[in-house]
Amino acid sequence: MTGFHEALFPLDVSLHGRGGPERRTDIVALGSNREARNARWANSRRRYEAGYGVKSLAQLATVIDFFEERRGRLHGFRWRDRADHSSATPGAAPTPMDQAIGIGDGETASFQLTKTYGGAFAPYSRLIGKPVETSVRLAVAGAEKTKDVHFSVDATRGLVTFAPSAVPPSGAAITAGFLFDVPARFDTDFLEIDVSSFEAGDIPRIPIIEIIL
Repeated sequence: MTGFHEALFPLDVSLHGRGGPERRTDIVALGSNREARNARWANSRRRYEAGYGVKSLAQLATVIDFFEERRGRLHGFRWRDRADHSSATPGAAPTPMDQAIGIGDGETASFQLTKTYGGAFAPYSRLIGKPVETSVRLAVAGAEKTKDVHFSVDATRGLVTFAPSAVPPSGAAITAGFLFDVPARFDTDFLEIDVSSFEAGDIPRIPIIEIIL
């Protein structure tokens, strides 16, 4: 049975991997020499190559162990994207004011963590489903709230839920700061490892792809 393991891909490898967001766009050339462009995907999808992060036989053995426990492509896992794993600007620690995640109505208690990209023309809101639980910070109308007192975090879905006594009042802006992982899986059922080539400097191919849960 397929599933998702709340296990983090070896961090020392993923933080030296390569990859990023991918989109799918259809482009049709018109007779007037203009183009018609259509987005086939509403959301981006990330792809990575973990092989660049493997620098030793010990790391290689750890990745093989991780691959076998996931049964290849069968089970998903958490992947840390070095270039994009925080609500804050690069190099800064998350603050409770980083990202707008909702407006209170006096009744709604649960809110989905999101991260917004851009803003001037067509901002893109990305659902964050795998936050690092201990990193989540929240504020209501600019006042920071206390985790496990005013709110709780479901780190498997990216939901924050306010306690009955702390439900945001109508019109109050809810903001959040957090670190997060990408839900991903191996994009192969076969790891072709040649140890002699690896020792000579060749990079093993270990493709990783984001999954939608």
